[in-house]
Amino acid sequence: MSNTSQTSALPAVLRSHHLSGGPSGETIIHDLSFAWCPGLHWVCGDEGSGKTSLLRLLAGDLPALQGRVDRPSDGVFWADLKGSEHDQTTVQACWDQLKPLYPSWQHAIEQDLIEALDMERHRHKPLFMLSTGSRRKVMLVAALASGASVTLLDQPFVSLDQVSVRVIKDFLAEAAAHPCRAWIVADYEVPQDLTPNSVLDLSQLKP
Repeated sequence: MSNTSQTSALPAVLRSHHLSGGPSGETIIHDLSFAWCPGLHWVCGDEGSGKTSLLRLLAGDLPALQGRVDRPSDGVFWADLKGSEHDQTTVQACWDQLKPLYPSWQHAIEQDLIEALDMERHRHKPLFMLSTGSRRKVMLVAALASGASVTLLDQPFVSLDQVSVRVIKDFLAEAAAHPCRAWIVADYEVPQDLTPNSVLDLSQLKP
């Protein structure tokens, strides 16, 4: 059911048990049992294979039709700022709204990312004024600074400039060796310059 590029003796921080579900009551994810240990993990697959649906199920943003997810006590980071309901919210307000949800929020990392991703000049702009790439950076700053035990990222490199792609990849490369936190990234394929601890290919799963 999965292609695992590296095993870990560390205990799982997130685990699904016979998980099934999808948007609008569809069963896109079928009977998935999988464990994610600390480090960097990839969920890949073709268009429509359920990458985003799986992240939403893991986060609790979608209710499971069957099975369950064992999440860490301090929760899972998941944020989707693409919807129009966020258009009038400023960049700084987005971060301010998310911070109280994550008690281990890392303010120094937040500031470093704001500078590295060139977001300082956008702090007080509403999201509708941002490019697609800059809007994605708002989520990425929050995700990587959240301090959550599990961070879920959906196609983090889309619409980013190459400098920003490198910043995110460097962060994820270091995350692969973290002893107690996990980052789960959903994208079509694993970049050649990253080595995740595990790869779950949804295209290989059968209903």
